[in-house]
Amino acid sequence: MSDGPDPERLKALEDKLAKLRGKKPVGPRAGGHATHAHAGWRMVTELVTGIVMGFGIGWGLDSLFGTLPILMVLFTMLGFAAGVRVMLGTAREIQGYSQDAEAPGTDDTAPDRTGQEKGNAGGDGS
Repeated sequence: MSDGPDPERLKALEDKLAKLRGKKPVGPRAGGHATHAHAGWRMVTELVTGIVMGFGIGWGLDSLFGTLPILMVLFTMLGFAAGVRVMLGTAREIQGYSQDAEAPGTDDTAPDRTGQEKGNAGGDGS
């Protein structure tokens, strides 16, 4: 029985670890951008959270002051407005990510709204 670790096994383990550390992550999260489904659920969660928080604050204040429906309705609407505001900020953030991912140049051969190619204004086929 040996007293120390086996240097050959340690070297093999170090090689395996180095090989695994060198690999890049694969999949939709490789660039750090969220998928569209994740972004959609994030926005729904932000909206619902705003409404629930507003409802809870309004209900708590109504039960404290004895004005049951007034503050609950007011804070629910304020929570909805806050949720929409946060949701729009998230949409702007996601839109910024998608614009960064696009190529800086434009495609002159893509059809415009009329269905004609932008680069072929003459219409003679050349």
